Amino acid sequence: MDKNSDHQNSSNDVEAPFIGVNRHRIGVDGEGVTTLAAFHGCPLRCRYCLNPSCLDIDARVRRFTPESLYQELLIDNLYFIATGGGVCFGGGEPLLRPEFIRQFHALCAGRWKITLETSLNVPLKSLQTVAPIVNDFIIDIKDANDEIYKAYTGKSNAQVWENLAWLAANYDREHVFLRVPLILEFNTEEDIERSVERLSKLGFGKFDRFTYRVEGRKVNG
Repeated sequence: MDKNSDHQNSSNDVEAPFIGVNRHRIGVDGEGVTTLAAFHGCPLRCRYCLNPSCLDIDARVRRFTPESLYQELLIDNLYFIATGGGVCFGGGEPLLRPEFIRQFHALCAGRWKITLETSLNVPLKSLQTVAPIVNDFIIDIKDANDEIYKAYTGKSNAQVWENLAWLAANYDREHVFLRVPLILEFNTEEDIERSVERLSKLGFGKFDRFTYRVEGRKVNG
């Protein structure tokens, strides 16, 4: 069996459920034209979850192997190459599927950029598996304060800080974008500034301050 056959078989070993594959996105998931591939599944239970279907056990999902997803996205190969774009893995939580991402990257290495939109609340080993092949991280911090974070997500952010410290020491911080939201009824503008200050001490400098859009409430973002 030749090397290509071995490689193709290995990329079919992993299969994952996706809640959506959205094409032709510009300016929201990294540089150039991107496709958002959103995994089903998340370790958090955010009060204002933007993608609740990622937690719904009865949600309609599409199942892909790295190879079958790659074949589906080849339709936009020229857009990706011409604009310096590629694939943004989101969800849900993409770092619950590090092996899928690693195998997918092997199919498009050097041609398509890989961006991860993540809460970073996953085991450090998952982050270490994919960090060498990810071009940009978009990290949704929620809030640096563990009490606020836990009230909003149902989980501690201790793992997030361990992973951030590892990223700061082992990854190009210029390619880490940190989303620091104002969350109605959970934090304040002062909390956001405290989060930014703590993150800055790790050497990060690219922040997206915004307000969560909450349906039926005054706050928009």
